[in-house]
Amino acid sequence: MSQKWATHRIERGAKDNNHLLYKPYSNAIIAKEPTSLEEEIKEIRRSGSNRDLDHASEFEMSDIFYFCRQGVESIMDDEVTKRFSAEELESWNLLTRSNYNFQHISLRLTVLWGLGVVIRYGFLLPLRVTLAFTGVGLLVVLTSIIGFLPNGRMKNFLSEQVHLMCYRICVRALTAIITYHDSENKPKNGGICVANHTSPIDVIILASDGCYAMVGQIHGGLMGVIQKSMVKACPHIWFERSEVKDRHLVAKRLSDHVEDKTKLPILIFPEGTCINNTSVMMFKKGSFEIGSTVYPVAIKYDPRFGDAFWNSSQFGMVNYLLRMMSSWAIVCSVWYLPPMTREEGEDAVQFANRVKAAIARQGGLVDLLWDGGLKRGKVKDTFKEEQQKLYSKMLVGTQEDRKICVGMYCSNAT
Repeated sequence: MSQKWATHRIERGAKDNNHLLYKPYSNAIIAKEPTSLEEEIKEIRRSGSNRDLDHASEFEMSDIFYFCRQGVESIMDDEVTKRFSAEELESWNLLTRSNYNFQHISLRLTVLWGLGVVIRYGFLLPLRVTLAFTGVGLLVVLTSIIGFLPNGRMKNFLSEQVHLMCYRICVRALTAIITYHDSENKPKNGGICVANHTSPIDVIILASDGCYAMVGQIHGGLMGVIQKSMVKACPHIWFERSEVKDRHLVAKRLSDHVEDKTKLPILIFPEGTCINNTSVMMFKKGSFEIGSTVYPVAIKYDPRFGDAFWNSSQFGMVNYLLRMMSSWAIVCSVWYLPPMTREEGEDAVQFANRVKAAIARQGGLVDLLWDGGLKRGKVKDTFKEEQQKLYSKMLVGTQEDRKICVGMYCSNAT
């Protein structure tokens, strides 16, 4: 299934005569020619006055309309907020959660929906919950037992087989139908696997086809028990809450891991949050500063049978997993892309953007420059201050212009 998204990406362009220009995109809702802030304000002033305003050196009340219009256009062409809500479907899949505008269509369709509820909740859900508990239980018990074995090839072999078996049982618990492409590009030991992030089950989807070293924060409860048992059998990288914000410590732990070519590839989701599988947002540069070979992976879900997107602000983990297990199925495609390395003269940010673009292109996703952290945080004040500085510069000129004016004033006063 394909769905056309109207996307309008405003990128920072070249500075021309100290004014910021914008690059328009033809697939935007609002198509605009590249113009500077000063030119647009002059146009607004001319439309409301008969005077010939060649210089915008004084504040006028009509200038407010420029910023009002910019705000409305930003809302109309918003490409960020909609990435944090479930993808809209072209046709109903008989799941109440995907029918936002419920209306009675026919008795036949109502009967089909009722039969679907009985099948999904009466037969499929109990079976899937049983498989999930079986997979997680076996993972905890068997990895704990393997942890007592001495380090060596036998321990590594048994650990990989146990992880694969348990993850595949968990995949069956979701009735996941996965198609893997280009398996010759699968991540190898000593590398870093990076993928777009839609759901916590991304880990299970990838780990059921190969073993990875996981990276994450140490949790409590059941998740903590699973983490402790897993690290006994395989060198996963878990951080304490106080260590997560220490970028140097995190980078060193990752570097030490990839330098050992006998250890499993690290699995990282550089977006840092779940996106609704219509786009790929900004990759954090940390995992691209290490200098190791990066193995990009693109994951694309088919929402017609069940939406895998996790809206963490709306659903807890247990509620989300129950929704997944009560769906018809989880259908997705996984593409292993050719390995990529940092080119000469390329910094970590440029490398991250190049990898992100390759993943978006392969998965048919929209490549966005925005930070996924906007899901929970507000836009940085620096973006607002940038527009304020541009407007201030238009009214009073640059700092050098002000110095000239002050000098002229002082000379006249003397």
